[in-house]
Amino acid sequence: MVDLQDYSSRGLALALSEAVGDGRLRKGDRLPPIRTVASDLQLSPTTVSAAWSMLARRGVIRTDGRRGTTVTALGAPGPTRYRRALRGRATFSLDVSTGVPDPQLLPLLDAALRAVPHSGSRGSYLDDPVLPQLREVLRGDWPYDAEQLTVTDGAMDALDLIVAVHLEPGDTVAVEHPCFPPMLDLLDAYGMRSFGLAMDAHGPTVESVRAAVRRRVTAIFLQPRAHNPTGVCLTAERAAAIAAALAGFDVLVVEDDSAGAIASAAPLSLGRWLPERVLHIRSFSKSHGPDLRLAAMSGPAARIDPISERRLLGQGWTSRLLQAVLVELLNDDAAVWQVDAARREYARRRSALVGGLAEAGVPVTGTDGLNIWLPVQDEAAALVHLAGRGIAAAAGSPFHVLADDHAHLRITTGLVRDGHERLVHDLVDAAGASAWAGPR
Repeated sequence: MVDLQDYSSRGLALALSEAVGDGRLRKGDRLPPIRTVASDLQLSPTTVSAAWSMLARRGVIRTDGRRGTTVTALGAPGPTRYRRALRGRATFSLDVSTGVPDPQLLPLLDAALRAVPHSGSRGSYLDDPVLPQLREVLRGDWPYDAEQLTVTDGAMDALDLIVAVHLEPGDTVAVEHPCFPPMLDLLDAYGMRSFGLAMDAHGPTVESVRAAVRRRVTAIFLQPRAHNPTGVCLTAERAAAIAAALAGFDVLVVEDDSAGAIASAAPLSLGRWLPERVLHIRSFSKSHGPDLRLAAMSGPAARIDPISERRLLGQGWTSRLLQAVLVELLNDDAAVWQVDAARREYARRRSALVGGLAEAGVPVTGTDGLNIWLPVQDEAAALVHLAGRGIAAAAGSPFHVLADDHAHLRITTGLVRDGHERLVHDLVDAAGASAWAGPR
């Protein structure tokens, strides 16, 4: 069926994906039973089962009970995991599946928009791609002394540019487990291999980072605070230990600070220890508005300059008019107060749900951000249970990188303005729901 070089579950999943990609396996082909594959390849059934789970999450195969497992083939590049995480959310009275900010907590744009005609550049193709006023404001609150700063059309644009410019198809890159689905979709679209980093309450474990280095990863992608979906924040002590584990190895470090100013934790970057190899991204979508489409990115000139050159073949630069709006928002006392108030309110909403769940015996990790990573007995049963009560949640499996026996749902606490006690009750019931196996 496949030529196996790596006898791990990940190696088997990769080999079967390659067989689909080159046409040796086609859409509709039925795969042998797990025990048959295990016997033929001299693997344990557990290893084969874990590989099948990875392939099912990627949409390569579909398991359909007694009808067996069939190849569904790789779809066109796109946000496949992201779509699966948000599937079926249109008709619910409470939607906590999205991970988006509450529109009511975004700062008002009126004053900033009125000020733009007087402060924004609207002229030349040859102007600096970053407004000097914005660069100055950003440097005043950046987590380390970066050599260079640029601005992109949001965090995903920055990540796309980094992958396109600095990585090659076939590279193995390390990402946190669990990981934001669009990040995994992006890596798949570019033909990257993802290596999962185990996490605890302080961030990626040092041992998993060391294992990634042994696998010769070319880059490591981190969310330093308010990790999506867990809410875990990287501590300074863990960041220093990870930097020490990476010292002496040519590994690019990419940091996605997607929560930005609504995170309660202070800004943090491995750039404090490894400035020559860190690309640090801060998004302003959740704090100041998704439609601004703005993120800032720092790094050494050797990394930023090629990205700026690549942009000249496409969008060229990020709208200086929008940059001028952001400058006004970052300098305006009223807007600053609104963002501060939003940060406190998001923390209150999260704390209300986390505290209630802990009292009910369903503890969750993480301390920050818009989301919690809810442990459940059975993902599908928990989703159905919540759906029956008019609540849409995000499935946890699209966030998985490693084979994981623990099921979760992502719950966006940032959208829960009130009714926390009732929602806690529903989440506790969903966490304990289990699938009915039916008669044998």
